[in-house]
Amino acid sequence: MRLDGNAAGGVLTEVFSADVTAAVLTCDHCGADGPVAAAEAFMRGPGLVLRCPRCENVLLRVVRIRERMLLDTSGVRTLTM
Repeated sequence: MRLDGNAAGGVLTEVFSADVTAAVLTCDHCGADGPVAAAEAFMRGPGLVLRCPRCENVLLRVVRIRERMLLDTSGVRTLTM
């Protein structure tokens, strides 16, 4: 189920301690940039996946395992807040 990046706002607030839906991500694959809210959010699996709306590259992943939060931002070139 594909949602927009606003759906990821709650989970990302736990990671960044701030609302990052207006922050600007730059895709490391295609160079497209835009607000987190414009990314495609997938939240039905064991965590959260944000994909680039232009090339569908995975931008970031967030998974909670017990008390730990794991964050992978390998698909993000820059995050401007």
